[in-house]
Amino acid sequence: MKKGDKYGAHRVIEPKGVLPQAADRIDNSMEIYDNEILVSVKTLNVDSASFTQIEEEAGHDTKKIGEIIMNIVAARGKQQNPVTGSGGMFMGTIEAIGTALADKVAVKPGDFIASLVSLSTTPLVIDKIVEIRPDRDQVDIVGKAILFESGIYVKLPDDMPQSVSLAVLDVAGAAAQTAKLVKPGDTVFIIGAGGKSGMLCAYEAKRRAGVTGVVIGTGHSAESTKRIGDLGFCDHVIKVNATNPLEVEREVSRLTAGKMADITINCVNIPNTEMGSIVATKNDGLIYFFSMATSFTKAALGAEGIGSDATMIIGNGYTKGHAQISLNILRECPALREIFMKLYA
Repeated sequence: MKKGDKYGAHRVIEPKGVLPQAADRIDNSMEIYDNEILVSVKTLNVDSASFTQIEEEAGHDTKKIGEIIMNIVAARGKQQNPVTGSGGMFMGTIEAIGTALADKVAVKPGDFIASLVSLSTTPLVIDKIVEIRPDRDQVDIVGKAILFESGIYVKLPDDMPQSVSLAVLDVAGAAAQTAKLVKPGDTVFIIGAGGKSGMLCAYEAKRRAGVTGVVIGTGHSAESTKRIGDLGFCDHVIKVNATNPLEVEREVSRLTAGKMADITINCVNIPNTEMGSIVATKNDGLIYFFSMATSFTKAALGAEGIGSDATMIIGNGYTKGHAQISLNILRECPALREIFMKLYA
Protein backbone atom coordinates (compact mmCIF):
# COMPACT_ATOMS: atom_id res chain seq x y z
CA MET A 1 0.00 0.00 0.00
CA LYS A 2 1.10 3.57 -0.67
CA LYS A 3 2.05 5.63 2.38
CA GLY A 4 -0.22 8.53 3.27
CA ASP A 5 0.00 11.69 5.35
CA LYS A 6 -1.83 11.41 8.69
CA TYR A 7 -3.96 14.48 7.93
CA GLY A 8 -4.81 13.34 4.41
CA ALA A 9 -2.66 15.93 2.60
CA HIS A 10 -1.80 13.27 -0.01
CA ARG A 11 -5.43 13.46 -1.17
CA VAL A 12 -5.36 17.17 -2.00
CA ILE A 13 -5.54 17.94 -5.73
CA GLU A 14 -5.93 21.71 -5.64
CA PRO A 15 -4.70 24.01 -4.37
CA LYS A 16 -1.52 22.29 -3.25
CA GLY A 17 -0.16 23.06 0.21
CA VAL A 18 -3.48 22.96 2.07
CA LEU A 19 -5.19 20.23 4.07
CA PRO A 20 -8.30 18.43 2.74
CA GLN A 21 -10.89 20.62 4.46
CA ALA A 22 -9.53 23.78 2.85
CA ALA A 23 -9.00 22.18 -0.56
CA ASP A 24 -11.23 22.99 -3.51
CA ARG A 25 -10.84 19.46 -4.80
CA ILE A 26 -9.55 16.21 -3.31
CA ASP A 27 -8.80 12.76 -4.67
CA ASN A 28 -11.80 10.53 -3.94
CA SER A 29 -10.47 7.36 -5.56
CA MET A 30 -11.27 4.50 -3.21
CA GLU A 31 -7.95 2.63 -3.33
CA ILE A 32 -6.77 3.18 0.25
CA TYR A 33 -3.37 4.27 1.46
CA ASP A 34 -1.67 2.43 4.32
CA ASN A 35 -3.08 4.80 6.97
CA GLU A 36 -6.68 5.08 5.76
CA ILE A 37 -9.95 3.31 6.51
CA LEU A 38 -12.42 2.48 3.75
CA VAL A 39 -16.10 2.64 4.69
CA SER A 40 -19.22 1.59 2.83
CA VAL A 41 -21.57 4.49 3.52
CA LYS A 42 -25.24 4.04 4.36
CA THR A 43 -26.34 7.54 5.40
CA LEU A 44 -25.08 11.11 5.15
CA ASN A 45 -26.19 13.50 7.87
CA VAL A 46 -25.74 16.82 6.07
CA ASP A 47 -24.88 19.83 8.21
CA SER A 48 -28.07 21.78 8.97
CA ALA A 49 -26.84 25.09 7.54
CA SER A 50 -25.68 23.31 4.39
CA PHE A 51 -28.87 21.32 3.93
CA THR A 52 -31.03 24.39 4.45
CA GLN A 53 -29.08 26.28 1.76
CA ILE A 54 -29.25 23.34 -0.68
CA GLU A 55 -32.96 22.88 -0.02
CA GLU A 56 -33.65 26.55 -0.73
CA GLU A 57 -31.51 26.48 -3.87
CA ALA A 58 -33.47 23.44 -5.05
CA GLY A 59 -36.81 25.11 -4.36
CA HIS A 60 -37.57 22.32 -1.87
CA ASP A 61 -37.63 19.82 -4.74
CA THR A 62 -36.24 16.51 -3.45
CA LYS A 63 -34.94 15.39 -6.84
CA LYS A 64 -33.03 18.65 -7.29
CA ILE A 65 -31.59 18.37 -3.77
CA GLY A 66 -30.12 15.03 -4.80
CA GLU A 67 -28.74 16.48 -8.04
CA ILE A 68 -27.03 19.33 -6.18
CA ILE A 69 -25.41 16.93 -3.70
CA MET A 70 -24.23 14.64 -6.49
CA ASN A 71 -22.78 17.60 -8.39
CA ILE A 72 -20.92 18.88 -5.33
CA VAL A 73 -19.31 15.49 -4.69
CA ALA A 74 -18.46 15.02 -8.38
CA ALA A 75 -16.78 18.43 -8.55
CA ARG A 76 -15.00 18.45 -5.18
CA GLY A 77 -14.48 14.82 -4.25
CA LYS A 78 -16.24 15.51 -0.96
CA GLN A 79 -19.58 16.80 0.33
CA GLN A 80 -18.63 20.40 1.07
CA ASN A 81 -21.27 23.00 0.33
CA PRO A 82 -19.54 25.74 -1.70
CA VAL A 83 -21.82 28.39 -0.17
CA THR A 84 -21.65 27.51 3.55
CA GLY A 85 -18.32 25.67 3.42
CA SER A 86 -19.71 23.00 5.75
CA GLY A 87 -20.36 19.29 5.30
CA GLY A 88 -21.88 16.97 7.87
CA MET A 89 -21.01 13.39 8.78
CA PHE A 90 -21.79 9.81 7.75
CA MET A 91 -22.46 6.34 9.08
CA GLY A 92 -21.49 3.07 7.47
CA THR A 93 -19.66 -0.25 7.65
CA ILE A 94 -15.88 -0.57 7.66
CA GLU A 95 -14.69 -2.46 4.57
CA ALA A 96 -10.91 -2.27 4.90
CA ILE A 97 -8.17 -0.86 7.13
CA GLY A 98 -4.74 0.18 5.87
CA THR A 99 -1.75 -1.92 6.92
CA ALA A 100 -0.18 0.87 8.99
CA LEU A 101 -3.39 1.26 11.04
CA ALA A 102 -4.51 -2.34 11.45
CA ASP A 103 -2.80 -2.83 14.82
CA LYS A 104 -3.49 0.70 16.09
CA VAL A 105 -7.28 0.98 15.93
CA ALA A 106 -10.02 -0.61 18.04
CA VAL A 107 -12.25 -1.36 15.06
CA LYS A 108 -12.26 -4.05 12.38
CA PRO A 109 -13.89 -4.70 9.01
CA GLY A 110 -17.61 -5.25 9.51
CA ASP A 111 -17.96 -2.75 12.36
CA PHE A 112 -20.70 -0.16 11.92
CA ILE A 113 -19.46 3.34 12.73
CA ALA A 114 -20.36 7.01 12.57
CA SER A 115 -17.71 9.47 11.48
CA LEU A 116 -17.07 12.38 13.82
CA VAL A 117 -15.11 14.34 11.24
CA SER A 118 -16.74 16.70 8.75
CA LEU A 119 -17.75 15.59 5.26
CA SER A 120 -15.95 18.75 4.14
CA THR A 121 -12.73 16.83 4.85
CA THR A 122 -13.80 13.34 3.78
CA PRO A 123 -13.12 11.74 0.36
CA LEU A 124 -16.55 10.51 -0.77
CA VAL A 125 -18.08 8.71 -3.74
CA ILE A 126 -21.85 8.50 -4.24
CA ASP A 127 -22.94 5.76 -6.64
CA LYS A 128 -26.63 6.25 -5.97
CA ILE A 129 -28.95 8.29 -3.78
CA VAL A 130 -31.51 5.95 -2.23
CA GLU A 131 -33.64 8.35 -0.16
CA ILE A 132 -33.62 11.98 0.95
CA ARG A 133 -35.27 12.94 4.24
CA PRO A 134 -35.43 16.76 4.37
CA ASP A 135 -37.07 16.75 7.81
CA ARG A 136 -33.90 15.12 9.20
CA ASP A 137 -31.19 16.56 6.89
CA GLN A 138 -30.33 12.93 6.10
CA VAL A 139 -29.55 11.25 2.77
CA ASP A 140 -29.34 7.48 2.33
CA ILE A 141 -26.84 6.51 -0.35
CA VAL A 142 -24.88 3.72 -1.97
CA GLY A 143 -21.31 4.92 -1.79
CA LYS A 144 -17.95 4.84 -0.07
CA ALA A 145 -15.81 7.17 2.03
CA ILE A 146 -12.26 7.38 3.35
CA LEU A 147 -11.22 8.17 6.92
CA PHE A 148 -7.69 9.46 7.48
CA GLU A 149 -5.38 8.42 10.29
CA SER A 150 -6.26 11.63 12.15
CA GLY A 151 -9.99 11.10 11.63
CA ILE A 152 -12.29 10.43 14.56
CA TYR A 153 -15.24 8.05 14.61
CA VAL A 154 -17.31 5.99 17.02
CA LYS A 155 -19.08 2.66 17.02
CA LEU A 156 -22.81 3.27 17.13
CA PRO A 157 -24.53 2.25 20.38
CA ASP A 158 -27.04 -0.61 20.34
CA ASP A 159 -29.54 0.99 22.73
CA MET A 160 -31.04 3.47 20.25
CA PRO A 161 -31.85 3.53 16.51
CA GLN A 162 -28.94 4.29 14.19
CA SER A 163 -30.66 7.34 12.70
CA VAL A 164 -31.16 8.80 16.18
CA SER A 165 -27.55 8.16 17.13
CA LEU A 166 -26.39 9.83 13.93
CA ALA A 167 -28.57 12.87 14.55
CA VAL A 168 -27.12 13.28 18.04
CA LEU A 169 -23.52 12.66 17.03
CA ASP A 170 -23.78 15.21 14.23
CA VAL A 171 -24.12 17.97 16.84
CA ALA A 172 -22.29 16.28 19.73
CA GLY A 173 -19.80 19.13 20.10
CA ALA A 174 -22.51 21.63 21.02
CA ALA A 175 -23.70 20.02 24.26
CA ALA A 176 -20.19 18.98 25.30
CA GLN A 177 -18.86 22.52 24.83
CA THR A 178 -21.86 23.86 26.76
CA ALA A 179 -20.95 21.54 29.62
CA LYS A 180 -17.46 23.07 29.67
CA LEU A 181 -18.54 26.70 29.39
CA VAL A 182 -21.58 27.13 31.64
CA LYS A 183 -21.00 27.68 35.37
CA PRO A 184 -23.39 27.70 38.33
CA GLY A 185 -25.37 30.93 38.47
CA ASP A 186 -24.84 31.88 34.79
CA THR A 187 -27.52 33.48 32.69
CA VAL A 188 -27.48 31.55 29.40
CA PHE A 189 -29.19 32.68 26.20
CA ILE A 190 -29.68 29.99 23.53
CA ILE A 191 -30.63 31.04 20.01
CA GLY A 192 -32.35 28.11 18.33
CA ALA A 193 -33.09 26.18 21.51
CA GLY A 194 -35.83 24.16 19.81
CA GLY A 195 -33.52 22.63 17.21
CA LYS A 196 -31.43 19.49 17.36
CA SER A 197 -28.30 21.03 18.86
CA GLY A 198 -30.27 23.67 20.77
CA MET A 199 -32.29 21.16 22.77
CA LEU A 200 -29.15 19.30 23.85
CA CYS A 201 -27.49 22.60 24.80
CA ALA A 202 -30.54 23.73 26.78
CA TYR A 203 -30.53 20.51 28.79
CA GLU A 204 -26.83 20.79 29.55
CA ALA A 205 -27.01 24.55 30.25
CA LYS A 206 -29.79 24.13 32.79
CA ARG A 207 -27.94 21.32 34.51
CA ARG A 208 -24.71 23.33 34.72
CA ALA A 209 -26.26 26.72 35.58
CA GLY A 210 -28.27 25.13 38.39
CA VAL A 211 -31.02 26.64 40.50
CA THR A 212 -29.21 29.98 40.75
CA GLY A 213 -28.80 30.28 36.99
CA VAL A 214 -31.22 31.28 34.26
CA VAL A 215 -31.64 29.77 30.81
CA ILE A 216 -33.43 31.72 28.08
CA GLY A 217 -34.36 29.96 24.84
CA THR A 218 -35.60 31.23 21.51
CA GLY A 219 -37.53 29.44 18.79
CA HIS A 220 -37.98 30.47 15.17
CA SER A 221 -41.44 28.97 14.76
CA ALA A 222 -44.52 28.25 16.85
CA GLU A 223 -43.65 24.53 16.75
CA SER A 224 -40.06 24.90 17.96
CA THR A 225 -41.06 27.47 20.57
CA LYS A 226 -43.70 25.09 21.95
CA ARG A 227 -41.12 22.29 21.97
CA ILE A 228 -38.77 24.39 24.12
CA GLY A 229 -41.55 25.18 26.56
CA ASP A 230 -42.74 21.58 26.81
CA LEU A 231 -39.24 20.29 27.60
CA GLY A 232 -38.92 22.69 30.53
CA PHE A 233 -35.15 23.23 30.30
CA CYS A 234 -35.52 26.98 29.78
CA ASP A 235 -36.71 29.35 32.48
CA HIS A 236 -37.91 31.76 29.81
CA VAL A 237 -39.01 30.99 26.26
CA ILE A 238 -39.26 33.78 23.71
CA LYS A 239 -40.07 33.89 20.00
CA VAL A 240 -37.85 36.49 18.37
CA ASN A 241 -36.32 37.12 14.96
CA ALA A 242 -32.66 36.32 15.60
CA THR A 243 -31.64 38.37 12.55
CA ASN A 244 -33.10 41.50 14.18
CA PRO A 245 -30.55 42.53 16.83
CA LEU A 246 -32.70 45.31 18.28
CA GLU A 247 -35.58 42.92 18.88
CA VAL A 248 -33.25 40.37 20.48
CA GLU A 249 -31.61 42.98 22.70
CA ARG A 250 -34.97 44.32 23.85
CA GLU A 251 -36.29 40.91 24.88
CA VAL A 252 -33.12 39.71 26.63
CA SER A 253 -32.78 43.05 28.42
CA ARG A 254 -36.38 42.75 29.62
CA LEU A 255 -35.82 39.25 31.01
CA THR A 256 -32.49 40.05 32.67
CA ALA A 257 -33.36 43.52 34.03
CA GLY A 258 -30.79 45.00 31.65
CA LYS A 259 -27.92 42.77 32.80
CA MET A 260 -27.89 40.63 29.61
CA ALA A 261 -26.53 37.09 29.25
CA ASP A 262 -23.28 35.78 30.65
CA ILE A 263 -23.15 33.22 27.84
CA THR A 264 -24.92 33.16 24.49
CA ILE A 265 -25.03 29.95 22.46
CA ASN A 266 -25.96 30.30 18.79
CA CYS A 267 -27.38 27.08 17.28
CA VAL A 268 -29.39 28.38 14.32
CA ASN A 269 -28.86 27.36 10.69
CA ILE A 270 -29.49 30.72 9.03
CA PRO A 271 -27.13 33.65 8.36
CA ASN A 272 -27.11 37.16 9.87
CA THR A 273 -27.64 36.24 13.52
CA GLU A 274 -24.20 37.42 14.62
CA MET A 275 -25.28 40.84 15.94
CA GLY A 276 -28.28 39.40 17.76
CA SER A 277 -25.88 37.15 19.63
CA ILE A 278 -23.51 40.00 20.46
CA VAL A 279 -26.06 42.53 21.73
CA ALA A 280 -27.69 39.86 23.91
CA THR A 281 -24.42 39.24 25.73
CA LYS A 282 -22.72 41.16 28.51
CA ASN A 283 -19.80 43.31 27.44
CA ASP A 284 -17.38 40.89 29.09
CA GLY A 285 -19.48 37.79 28.42
CA LEU A 286 -18.94 34.82 26.14
CA ILE A 287 -20.53 33.83 22.83
CA TYR A 288 -20.36 30.29 21.46
CA PHE A 289 -21.12 30.26 17.73
CA PHE A 290 -21.97 26.62 17.06
CA SER A 291 -23.86 27.58 13.90
CA MET A 292 -21.97 26.93 10.66
CA ALA A 293 -24.00 29.73 9.09
CA THR A 294 -21.95 32.21 11.14
CA SER A 295 -19.81 34.79 9.36
CA PHE A 296 -16.87 35.32 11.65
CA THR A 297 -16.05 38.52 9.75
CA LYS A 298 -19.50 39.88 10.62
CA ALA A 299 -19.11 38.72 14.21
CA ALA A 300 -15.67 40.24 14.73
CA LEU A 301 -16.34 43.54 13.00
CA GLY A 302 -19.84 43.78 14.44
CA ALA A 303 -18.53 43.39 18.00
CA GLU A 304 -15.87 46.00 17.31
CA GLY A 305 -18.46 48.35 15.85
CA ILE A 306 -20.54 48.47 19.03
CA GLY A 307 -17.61 48.28 21.46
CA SER A 308 -18.33 44.79 22.75
CA ASP A 309 -15.45 43.00 24.49
CA ALA A 310 -17.27 39.66 24.59
CA THR A 311 -15.17 36.57 23.99
CA MET A 312 -16.31 34.73 20.86
CA ILE A 313 -15.69 31.01 20.39
CA ILE A 314 -15.75 29.19 17.07
CA GLY A 315 -18.11 26.23 17.14
CA ASN A 316 -15.57 23.45 17.00
CA GLY A 317 -17.56 20.26 16.53
CA TYR A 318 -15.09 18.31 18.64
CA THR A 319 -14.25 18.35 22.30
CA LYS A 320 -12.98 15.48 24.43
CA GLY A 321 -15.72 12.99 25.27
CA HIS A 322 -18.32 14.79 23.15
CA ALA A 323 -19.90 11.63 21.68
CA GLN A 324 -20.55 9.95 25.03
CA ILE A 325 -21.68 13.18 26.69
CA SER A 326 -24.34 13.78 24.04
CA LEU A 327 -25.54 10.18 23.77
CA ASN A 328 -25.82 10.01 27.57
CA ILE A 329 -28.13 13.05 27.55
CA LEU A 330 -30.71 10.96 25.67
CA ARG A 331 -30.21 8.12 28.13
CA GLU A 332 -30.68 10.44 31.10
CA CYS A 333 -33.63 12.43 29.77
CA PRO A 334 -36.70 10.43 28.66
CA ALA A 335 -38.51 13.56 27.38
CA LEU A 336 -35.63 14.50 25.10
CA ARG A 337 -35.17 10.92 23.95
CA GLU A 338 -38.85 10.78 23.05
CA ILE A 339 -38.54 13.89 20.87
CA PHE A 340 -35.44 12.59 19.10
CA MET A 341 -37.18 9.26 18.52
CA LYS A 342 -40.15 11.05 17.04
CA LEU A 343 -38.04 13.31 14.82
CA TYR A 344 -35.26 10.95 13.71
CA ALA A 345 -36.15 7.28 14.33
